[in-house]
Amino acid sequence: QVQLVESGGGSVQAGGSLRLSCAASGYTTSTSCLGWFRQAPGKEREGVATITRNGGTTYADSVQGRFTISQDGAKNTVSLEMNSLKPEDTAMYYCAALSGGFPSWCSVRYVASFADWGRGTQVTVSS
Repeated sequence: QVQLVESGGGSVQAGGSLRLSCAASGYTTSTSCLGWFRQAPGKEREGVATITRNGGTTYADSVQGRFTISQDGAKNTVSLEMNSLKPEDTAMYYCAALSGGFPSWCSVRYVASFADWGRGTQVTVSS
């Protein structure tokens, strides 16, 4: 099981920036993908960005061009740089890991494919 700990959330005004980080441990050879997901009150959890161990990425349409996911393999961390933040980006942000499965599962569309989750970090964007 992969252990994940998020950090970097906070409150910011619209148009501002935040950087989230996720420290991962317990990788196995089958851990193929890490991702960021978010859940706003009363809404379903949705994919934000994913990245494979080889660096392939996917993004939700709503964050394309504003958010950037990256990883540091040596430090086992994955980060999410968030720019031009909007009030609708307000949510709890979660880091998750996918082990096994098919490469196509490493996508913001397949939330249920990710089995290991962190506890989340809150992001609040005020207008």
